[in-house]
Amino acid sequence: MSGMVVEGGGSDGDNARLFDERVLVLDFGSQYAQLIARRVREQNVYCEIVRHDITPERVMAHRPRGIIFSGGPNSVYEPGAPRCHPEILRMGIPVLGICYGMQLACELLGGQVRSVPSREYGRARCYVERSEGLLAGFTAQTDVWMSHGDQVTSVSDEFVSLAHTKTCPIAAVRHKTLPVYGLQFHPEVTHTPQGGMLLHNFVTMVCGCEGTWNLGDFARETIERMRDQIGSGRVICGLSGGVDSAVTAALLYKAIGPQLSCILVDNGLLRKAEQEAVIAVFSKHFQTDLHVVDAESRFLSALAGVTEPQEKRRRIGHAFIECFKEEATKIEDARFLAQGTLYPDVIESGAAPDGPAATIKLHHNVGGLPEELGFELIEPLRDLFKDEVRRMGLELGLPGEIVWRHPFPGPGLAVRCLGEVTRQRLDVLREADAIVVDEIKAAGLYRSTAQAFAVLLPIQSVGVMGDARTYENTLVVRCVDTDDFMTADWSRLPESLLARISTRVINEVKGVNRVVYDISSKPPATIEWE
Repeated sequence: MSGMVVEGGGSDGDNARLFDERVLVLDFGSQYAQLIARRVREQNVYCEIVRHDITPERVMAHRPRGIIFSGGPNSVYEPGAPRCHPEILRMGIPVLGICYGMQLACELLGGQVRSVPSREYGRARCYVERSEGLLAGFTAQTDVWMSHGDQVTSVSDEFVSLAHTKTCPIAAVRHKTLPVYGLQFHPEVTHTPQGGMLLHNFVTMVCGCEGTWNLGDFARETIERMRDQIGSGRVICGLSGGVDSAVTAALLYKAIGPQLSCILVDNGLLRKAEQEAVIAVFSKHFQTDLHVVDAESRFLSALAGVTEPQEKRRRIGHAFIECFKEEATKIEDARFLAQGTLYPDVIESGAAPDGPAATIKLHHNVGGLPEELGFELIEPLRDLFKDEVRRMGLELGLPGEIVWRHPFPGPGLAVRCLGEVTRQRLDVLREADAIVVDEIKAAGLYRSTAQAFAVLLPIQSVGVMGDARTYENTLVVRCVDTDDFMTADWSRLPESLLARISTRVINEVKGVNRVVYDISSKPPATIEWE
């Protein structure tokens, strides 16, 4: 790896030492844009997401080897539909259009796109006409994943058809003279079995990339960059017990050692024995300054009587900033604040310089604290996805129980304790949640599931325990499978495991007499309940 990502995403062409091999994804509103970027990175080629209306000048500043047009929910012929600058197709940089991206590229180069009666959603059989170039190595027939109501109905004589389905005569094309390719199907999803090979063909055979992006070199260069940036200063890092803050701390510790101070705010909303576990891990792996703030009473007071989810989040965020600020002022000579911001956080908060314009959600770790405290911000994971962070954690020697720990929301158990948050209800939820996780681990399913937890409902129901009638709480068990957390399906846990969880919770957790299992997928549901 001969380049280095600069602080803030490494996208500013004037100052950044860019990676030699880079692919840009122009985002046209696709739910799969991040997945495309992850799939390209799996080919050891660095990939980032940019706005669909990026200027040709900004494209050249990134110096990409290739460009991918994402899919999107619009029709290209609709007024106001997102478009790119036409010149991008004629810059000599290979372009791969996916679904909407193919339709737009073909229309800009003289083709026609229409709504058709024979829409395709889901798995389809694709017939390969030319097993070469982009489709090199493909079998004559292959399954692909379709999701479209429009399709390219005609192209100019400058295009060559590469594949078709029974209802889509132009399922893959290439331009005769320009390095422009189009796919009506989605190669980035696992439902297209040969999609990985297709993306490999694009980045290697079409774009000429050799695959020089790797996390080992990224970690070494990040450590070197932070060491130069920090000098003899002191850095504060907030710990949460999750993998993101742990890997951030590990990188900093390798860069500056004892100049690192960590703060753990125990807000009373943590999982069972969380504070003790964090202290034990960091005492063993880091000889660094650790501050633990006991703030349970402050947070519970702030949440008293609050039931609205967004108001819970707002109050928790405000209380966290106040606690962190008070503790940070006690640390002498601290000039820097480190945060475990990930690339999806940057994209979804609209914080990337050339990223999508729409803000999907706000994250407390992409703004707020630096301005509140006046620190210089350090975000060493800002260019990485969650799976890359986990792999880096293993390379840095972090224990598996930290690296593979299921994600935990910033507001903690408050968003899993529906209705009013009280110490008593949190204690019930904490005990039940620990049983859920313990049983899933005992069954050997913790690593194969992405997230498992308990949710306490503000609903009581009638039960019978012994000879007595009860009127107690309902607990939901939530367990999902996902690779990217953008979509998720409910885990098909064995009935015997669910039975053990239910029996233990009802027998061991006072205040629960009914356990239910959430079988909702995302979308339409979310993973968390609030």
